[in-house]
Amino acid sequence: FVVLARKHISDFLKIIGKENTSLERIMILGGGQIGYLIAEELEDEHQVKIVESNMEKSYTLAEKLDRSMVIRGDGRDINLLALEGIIDMDAFIAVTGDDETNIITCLMAKHLRVPRIISLINKPDYAPIIPTIGIDAFISKQSLVVSGILKFIRQGEVVSIASIPGVEAEIIELIAQPESKITKNPLFKIDFPQNALLGGVIRNDEIIIPTGQTQIQAGDKVVVFVLPGAIKKVEKFFS
Repeated sequence: FVVLARKHISDFLKIIGKENTSLERIMILGGGQIGYLIAEELEDEHQVKIVESNMEKSYTLAEKLDRSMVIRGDGRDINLLALEGIIDMDAFIAVTGDDETNIITCLMAKHLRVPRIISLINKPDYAPIIPTIGIDAFISKQSLVVSGILKFIRQGEVVSIASIPGVEAEIIELIAQPESKITKNPLFKIDFPQNALLGGVIRNDEIIIPTGQTQIQAGDKVVVFVLPGAIKKVEKFFS
């Protein structure tokens, strides 16, 4: 994981040999709640096509979405995907309720050289193999549910939390409270837990990469990478 300012993303990708591809045309397979929310979020700035096999869902999507093109058909049909221009897509996102369908269609898209491939995975056992078969990223329903529950039960001002599938670690975004321990001194003078790392500080819409000289201020949003044994200790610094 890397924390950096948005303006430096292109430079960083060049350093690691990756190309920063502009994503304009996006195809989504699956018109359930997740597919709908993704399309709704993207359609104002991207050309979105969403493929759904269920007729009733297709009509509902067409009524709710303003700019996305809704296609009723079987997304496993390579001829349908080809007819709808999958070869010209910049990204393919498979979010049906069936893992095997998601994985197979993503592999078809990869074979057709679609630059970015994302799959929804419901079974956690599949998570470790996804990066090895050419799928760029995956969404885990289990991870989303777990993260939501953890955010609810965590102490302090937790803004967001991510439980990383397959890794015993969490990424937490917290708000530093007035008079909290984290705001008392520069970081090099604070006995911060060893199994936690401050990745970034967001202050007035500006991102700061913290050093030992950085002093956290009340109201700062701080991104922390933390192992399970240090979570409670970290929370005490911010509350």
